[in-house]
Amino acid sequence: MTLKDIYTIAGYPGLFTYVAQGRNGIIVEGIEDKKRMNAFATMKVSSLGDISVFTQTGEIPLIDILKRIREKENANPGPESKDPKVLQVYFESVLPEYDKERVHLSDIKKIVSWYNILQKNNLLSVLDEEEKVDVPEEKEDGKGEEDPTKEEKS
Repeated sequence: MTLKDIYTIAGYPGLFTYVAQGRNGIIVEGIEDKKRMNAFATMKVSSLGDISVFTQTGEIPLIDILKRIREKENANPGPESKDPKVLQVYFESVLPEYDKERVHLSDIKKIVSWYNILQKNNLLSVLDEEEKVDVPEEKEDGKGEEDPTKEEKS
């Protein structure tokens, strides 16, 4: 499983995993409660692997932020506080360059809660799975890229 296999659905708390294709959308299962539901085609479903956060110089992928939180917390849960000041100070300690005008408190709350859900369900390993996905590109003849450091034997 990778971060691209974990979804968030607008208007629904928690995180979900894909189960199957349904008639009018997809069937997902809640990571925490294991309940299945239909995510209809009209719902806004986003993969965590596709989410980025605005910084002063561009954007940073969510996976990098979650890795920073894991490193800061030593793979322990993040803050459970609902206090806006506490969350903003915490998020600034994790990502000091975040764009304070475009990243809202609700975004910070979601990111911290997503980290806590992954941590509580022993899914922090998905943060490392992204790096293992790199597979050599195939050439037109169907063979993979050859290592340029290898010498040809004659």
